[in-house]
Amino acid sequence: MRYTKFFLLLLLSCQLFAQPKMSKELIDILNKSNNELIQKVMNNKDSFKVQIIYTQINRDKNNKPHFTNYYFNVDANNYFNPASTVKLPLAFLSLEKFNDLRVKNIDAATSMLFDSAYKRQVIRHSDSTAENGLPSVAQFIRKAFLVSDNDAYNRMYQWVSQQTANRSLHDKGYTTTRITRQFMGFTEDENRHTNPIRFIDTNGNTLYNQPMLYNTDSFYFPSSIKVGKGYLNAKDSLINEPIDFTKANNLPLEDLQQMLKSVLFPASVAAKQRFRLNDNDYQFLYRYLSQYPSETKYPFYDTTIFYDSYVKFFFRGKHAMPKNVRVFNKVGWAYGFLTDASYIVDFENKTEFMLAATIYVNSDGILNDNKYEYETIGWPFMYQLGQILYQYELQRERKYKPNVDAFKINYEHRDSNDKRKQIKEVDN
Repeated sequence: MRYTKFFLLLLLSCQLFAQPKMSKELIDILNKSNNELIQKVMNNKDSFKVQIIYTQINRDKNNKPHFTNYYFNVDANNYFNPASTVKLPLAFLSLEKFNDLRVKNIDAATSMLFDSAYKRQVIRHSDSTAENGLPSVAQFIRKAFLVSDNDAYNRMYQWVSQQTANRSLHDKGYTTTRITRQFMGFTEDENRHTNPIRFIDTNGNTLYNQPMLYNTDSFYFPSSIKVGKGYLNAKDSLINEPIDFTKANNLPLEDLQQMLKSVLFPASVAAKQRFRLNDNDYQFLYRYLSQYPSETKYPFYDTTIFYDSYVKFFFRGKHAMPKNVRVFNKVGWAYGFLTDASYIVDFENKTEFMLAATIYVNSDGILNDNKYEYETIGWPFMYQLGQILYQYELQRERKYKPNVDAFKINYEHRDSNDKRKQIKEVDN
């Protein structure tokens, strides 16, 4: 026990004093662009809390992908609020749970009802965005990926449970990732309890009951995490002290990028690191990681608001996406933090790469006041970063052109005569 404690302290000490990862190759590419915004952010990397992982993918003669990561200021100890990016592992874990349970006649498409058994838990017995009007894991994943819906995340959290989510992620090697909170303003105790759930058939008969679950595991919070100089509380009163994220969700950029990679390229990671998914799961995830709201019948989003590049930050400079490009990704934005982890593929030019980045844009240091520089710095930075590296990739020499047919999908098509009321507002 004495030696175990010693090595744990040594590991924590190494993590505490580790230097951010920096790659000359990536810095050179960005410097050569002479982009003023990129230079501004790079020259003020600490105030913007910027982190970037650019991943080159080179295929061998057998089309096997080989990955090389290049970094700018990447540091797992430099906290950023992951916001909606935590929906990515919850979606993967939601599908994994069905495969682990192996309960006959239930899967992601099966209708599920959320009951209440603990204080402040919210009942959900319907879903107006679904074709059959009922909630399901499949519909939650669609909403989480298409427009980053928050209720979808909460319901996946309740299905997987706080305990299972963290145990599974830690077992896969994501030991610094923490999923502690729903997006409901709950206390620590309330987040440990999850709603009872019933799966039902088309006649309303119960197929499977999941009782209210409670997380008995303790969390390890290695250090105090405080951001900003003040914040508005629930009563819109200014509190002149940093906001405390010590016990909040935590998803380091390298973990986020690796999770996405493990699903898009499962053979590239050890079996223990993979999510336990089947072929149908993979195809479903590929579709909705890359599909646009304009291609989706259910939910029926207003595409003037939720346009094609709405959650594609590296291409968000224009509402329309290039026809030959698809982005498989998950984004998040909250408290002045913007984050995107993407796999970008150009089918016409046989180009592919991964890119993950996060930036903090909150010059006044006050959180929860909705006065963030998303429009003037955050989204423009993400767009410029994505376009610089996309153009670089288009020119980069490859010994073998990739065969990316595995990521070609026959997407849905909306009926132009569909006159249903479109969804104009989403809590995200």
